[in-house]
Amino acid sequence: MDKQPPHPADRHDLIRVHGARENNLKDVSIEIPKRRLTVFTGVSGSGKSSLVFDTIAAESQRLINETYSSFVQGFMPTLARPEVDVLDGLTTAIIVDQQRMGADPRSTVGTATDANAMLRILFSRLGKPHIGPPSAYAFNVPSVRASGAITVEVGNKKAVKATFNRTGGMCPRCEGRGSVSDIDLTQLYDDSKSLDEGALTIPGYTPGGWNYRLYSESGLVDAAKPIRKYTKRELHAFLHHEPTRMKIAGINMTYEGLIPRIQKSFLAKDKEGMQPHIRAFVERAVTFTTCPECDGTRLAEGARASKIKRISIADACAMQISDLATWVRGLKEPSVAPLLTALQLTLDSFVEIGLGYLSLDRPAGTLSGGEAQRVKMIRHLGSSLTDVTYVFDEPTIGLHPHDIQRMNDLLLQLRDKGNTVLVVEHKPETIAIADHVVDLGPGAGTAGGSVCFEGTVEGLRTGGTVTGRHFDDRAGVKDTVREPTGTLEIRGATTHNLRNVDVDIPLGVLAVVTGVAGSGKSSLVHGSLPHGSGAAGEDVVSIDQSPIRGSRRSNPATYTGLLDPIRKAFAKANGVKPALFSANSEGACPTCNGAGVIYTDLGMMAGVSSTCEDCEGKRFQASVLEYLLGGRDISEVLAMSVTEAVEFFGAGEASTPAAQRILARLADVGLGYLSLGQPLTTLSGGERQRLKLATHMGEKGGVYILDEPTTGLHLADVEQLLGLLDRLVDSGKSVIVVEHHQAVMAHADWIIDLGPGAGHDGGRIVFEGTPAELVAARSTLTGEHLAAYIGA
Repeated sequence: MDKQPPHPADRHDLIRVHGARENNLKDVSIEIPKRRLTVFTGVSGSGKSSLVFDTIAAESQRLINETYSSFVQGFMPTLARPEVDVLDGLTTAIIVDQQRMGADPRSTVGTATDANAMLRILFSRLGKPHIGPPSAYAFNVPSVRASGAITVEVGNKKAVKATFNRTGGMCPRCEGRGSVSDIDLTQLYDDSKSLDEGALTIPGYTPGGWNYRLYSESGLVDAAKPIRKYTKRELHAFLHHEPTRMKIAGINMTYEGLIPRIQKSFLAKDKEGMQPHIRAFVERAVTFTTCPECDGTRLAEGARASKIKRISIADACAMQISDLATWVRGLKEPSVAPLLTALQLTLDSFVEIGLGYLSLDRPAGTLSGGEAQRVKMIRHLGSSLTDVTYVFDEPTIGLHPHDIQRMNDLLLQLRDKGNTVLVVEHKPETIAIADHVVDLGPGAGTAGGSVCFEGTVEGLRTGGTVTGRHFDDRAGVKDTVREPTGTLEIRGATTHNLRNVDVDIPLGVLAVVTGVAGSGKSSLVHGSLPHGSGAAGEDVVSIDQSPIRGSRRSNPATYTGLLDPIRKAFAKANGVKPALFSANSEGACPTCNGAGVIYTDLGMMAGVSSTCEDCEGKRFQASVLEYLLGGRDISEVLAMSVTEAVEFFGAGEASTPAAQRILARLADVGLGYLSLGQPLTTLSGGERQRLKLATHMGEKGGVYILDEPTTGLHLADVEQLLGLLDRLVDSGKSVIVVEHHQAVMAHADWIIDLGPGAGHDGGRIVFEGTPAELVAARSTLTGEHLAAYIGA
């Protein structure tokens, strides 16, 4: 029988990239097989994200946007075409990244997935007493009652009286937020003084300023009388008066009470974006307490009273998801059978992916980057779409070796549905399951950006690249461990899921806290350790992966204080003032105000930034760029990587010891590839943490707490990090690390293992001792994985 030639449509089984030059990529050309799992590896800063996210995924999204009508496109951000000659064979890209989820208080794990929507339908069908449609169980929908006349067009038009009711589930007191804010009046004013004596103590309300004169010259209150002597009417006019237009000091102004004004100007804004002194005031003056009416459940009384088998929707959302899955399995109701099956699948996905310890009412903003990425994955696991490209950014972050196995299964499951899966990853356990590997490098920054290897995992092992050489690296357990110099005592810790934990954390050594995801590690270290001053009188410095407070203008040079010595060196060499060399001060390009980009805010959609045409993204006025130091202008210095800058400021005309010290610390923590002027908003969680570590290393802190410092680190860089941790301990510091990486565990002097499971199955200390004892005992999941890792 003749063999049929393949159908023309089946020939397109490659994504072809030709001549990619985005960021540090050096004319990269590769072919990626479709419907396979491809892993991109390489040292941090080698160009993995530039290739996968900024080239392939970005172009896919741009092309999708172009399929909409020009009317719709008018409302969408115009995405620039990536720097690449040919991109062929693309499919729709779905990006599952580690961006934290929105911190809106009404966004929860349940609302971010479909679980809440399905539960609401379930309760509206089966809940007793019946209170209304699914919206009656939604804490994002307020109840509305309205009455009036409507005109019904039947023959002769005639008005008919009608009443409208919409039953929502939102608690009227806290408006679905679960907590109410209370303002501490003693933080707003000193009631023993009069307004004339400067009673107000709010930032920005200085005597003589407009904010102050609004009250002192309004005529509604006696400005010469101490506030504590105000009558009830005066106090109401001062604190709660509704907005009213009136003439104050000869100018038409809107007068309103102090409390609504504070709520609008301070409380409606995101706390993270505030200046430090204003944030400190808000933290002092505003106390958030659980809403007394709904008891923090966010739901109105009716929604809390309606139950299925004695469980209300609030109880269901507060359950651990693994328990909720069991409860749903027990509901046998033929009328909603398809719904129960779908809900069951979603809840089982949570458990499968290792998030069974969460509850649906957990605020989405409190999830870690790795948890947020896994919650986003759940949406796609049940998706009917096939032949799409899924792009993952280190999906194993924050996962114990035990959970990585599950994550691998999910990635393979997505591939087997006929999708192309692209994963940027450092962990050998995940690289091992790849059908195809692309290794970028050989170095970071300008030393990277080339393809060093593409092929199978076996080929990578023998390929001689940096990743290949380190692929089978195994850190051995230390023969001798350091002796502790003291202990930090934790007694009766009960934060989140901890079960009355008593533990002594040794000081003066490298102590590692480990355990499966959700076992209570962060709760123990961040919730129970005294911050500020430790038990032994030591200063505790906690360094985590939370976003660094700062705007798009902040960069490693401004954050670490490196810009000061650089500005002074430029000013001294050219005989001008230092302020000219700051993009946030006099030297800034007037068109983009020194940001280097023009940022267009598109309201409810993602904003879009385009490079400033006047300064070409250099951020400075042209006249400033005429001043040189060691033959370079300030924009060229800010474009240098840390490694280049170490050489530049180390010798010759540009020699600056103060800058050299800070740069050496940045290189120490493995950030040699970062450019000095890279906006902080573009750094990954692990990079942020290492930047904070570099900044804190010069401080006097005695106890350092690190939260997964190996995040985003290549196998080769982990050795450098271990060397750094050793140097910290040898210089007399105590280092406590929350970590899953077996190399860090093996290197520890003392291990504290939490478990045995996650959520309410965890929260106990299952082992404390040296790594050698943990391997010998093999009594815990961590012990088994560590033993397998070192080949014991």
